[in-house]
Parts: sequence; structure tokens; C-alpha cells
Amino acid sequence: MNSINHTIGKSSQAFASHPGYRRMFAPNELTLGIFLPLRFYDGDMGVLVGQAEVVRDIDRHGFAAVWVRDVPLFDPAFGDAGQVFDPFTYLAFLAAQTKAIALATGSAIFSLRHPIDLAKASATIDQLSGGRLVLGIASGDRPVEFPAYGLEHAERGERFAQAVAYFRQLISSKTPIIDSPLGRIAGAEFLPKPVSGAIPLMVTGSSRQSLAWIGEQADGWLTFPEATHTREGPQRLAEKIRAWRKLIPDGGFRPHMTNEWIDLVEDPNHPRTPLRGGYVLRTGRKGLIGLLGEWRNAGVNHAALGIQFSLRPAGEVVQELAEEVLPHFPSHQGHSDFKVPW
Repeated sequence: MNSINHTIGKSSQAFASHPGYRRMFAPNELTLGIFLPLRFYDGDMGVLVGQAEVVRDIDRHGFAAVWVRDVPLFDPAFGDAGQVFDPFTYLAFLAAQTKAIALATGSAIFSLRHPIDLAKASATIDQLSGGRLVLGIASGDRPVEFPAYGLEHAERGERFAQAVAYFRQLISSKTPIIDSPLGRIAGAEFLPKPVSGAIPLMVTGSSRQSLAWIGEQADGWLTFPEATHTREGPQRLAEKIRAWRKLIPDGGFRPHMTNEWIDLVEDPNHPRTPLRGGYVLRTGRKGLIGLLGEWRNAGVNHAALGIQFSLRPAGEVVQELAEEVLPHFPSHQGHSDFKVPW
């Protein structure tokens, strides 16, 4: 009898009963998510006041996902603290605030945290949310964090791959037997298990791995979008996605995700204009709808939009996105029969 290899990536069939995955992903379709924070943290925690209320609106409007970042330490050289709160603790809080939206990380730093702690937090949130966790994962890119954890920045790629294998063995086996550079387990059970038996791991960028490794190991791929103010950017992105999908061993569907920080202006006809060296896109809704359509044609299955640099109030931007953009890229039915009893 052939044994199942639980340490490699899986295509969509493996997540047919996963509510978060089903809400976000389907072949040849694109859904929309919102990246947190809704306002850029500049040293004042007051910018986060009222964010949960807007997230409840995002859920009520029918967006596919809400995304959080994993930033253990604020590095002034990067100048970005994400949503400030720990991603797993905050997702547990948001799980209690929402009903249907997928809860996604963009991305959990697997090379910094131990896989037991990652798995415990992830499976707990998955249970508390009714199976809505989608885990974007990365090797990390902030050198200041690694010595703080007693780790070598140069070894992050190797540690990332080790953590992915360890994590998957933990959540998929009743009594895992693990012999890894990150630790050894024999005769102990990992609890709780995820609602559907698995948590999708979406590799971010290269995470210091080869494209062949990502093709085999990733349940999905999250990449930067290339240029967003011209048609050439989505065309380059399409080439990248095609090259990756050719390397998926079973030829099955695995989703691609990308993101963009936007400044959505009131004029619906405002052209797509790069700001901050291309880091932010200023646009009206027609330009955004055009970009999202180009991404969908390129093979992108989910777009996470960050509005922290928008000049308009966050609630106003979310309302316009919900009324004018979301109907073109509706979320999928992601509900399951699982009822959260806790």
C-alpha cells in the first residue's frame, strides 16, 4: 500500500472541505481581500481605533479575506510595523468578530518561530474560526529580527524548509514521529487538529527556495504584483505564474495571490498612477477594476488590497470597494457544516 506523503504541497482537492480556502479560491476566478492595518502606524496606536468595526463591515459586505502581517519587531529602517498586534492573537480576536471571511496571514515568518508554536496557534485559530485560516508563510526579510531570536539571517531559507516539513507532520499525524534539526518528537500527540484536517500553506515570494521547490511544496503562491500602472506588469506576472504552474507535480489547481497598496480616489476615471517609487498605486475605481481583470487573466486567484496609504477615510474606501468593485470579483461559497461549539 502506498503511504500518503503529508510533507509536500497539495492541490485544491485536498482543501475541498476547507471553508477559508473555498471562499478565496477557484480556477480562472479572482476574489478580493483587504490587508490590515487600515491606517499606517506612525507611532500613534490611535490609528488602530475602530479597525475591528471596519473589519466587521468587510465581512458583512462579502469580501473573501482579511489579511494580517507578522512583524515581531519594529525596524525603523523598514518603517512598517504592520498591524502592530501579534498576527495569531489578533486573528483569534477577529475570528470572534466575523462570521464568513477567510483569515489570512501575509505572511507568518516560519524561519523565526518554532513549528510547534506555529502549529498550535494556527490550529487553534482554525478551530475557533470554523476552518477559516489560510496561512501565508515566508522566510523573513528583516535582518534585525534574526539575531534577536538567536538565529542566523543567512540560514533562514534552510530553516524555513525544515519548519514547513515539521509543521505539516505535526498537524497531519495523530502521533507524529519527527527527527528534524528543529527538534525530535516520538510518543506525543499534537492537539488540536485543524477543522478539515489541513491548513493551506501559501509560500510568499521565493522564501529562499527554488521555483521547483515551490511548485512541489507550496499549496499556493503569494508574490509581488510587478508594475501595476501598465499592462506590461500583469503580462510579466502571467509568465511567472505559468512557469510555476508547470512545476506542480500533479497538474492540479493551486492558487496564486498578489497584493497592492492603493490610494483609491473619488474620481472613478483617475488613471493608474504609481506613487512612492511604485510601492503605492493611486487610481480611480475603473482603473482598479481594469487592473484586477488583467490580474485574473494572468492567472491570479486572489488580490489583497492594502488601503493604509489612502487619503480618504478607511470606511469610505471599503464602502466604495464593496459597492463598485466587489460585484465584479465576488467571493465563493466557503461555508461548511462545521459549527463552532466553543
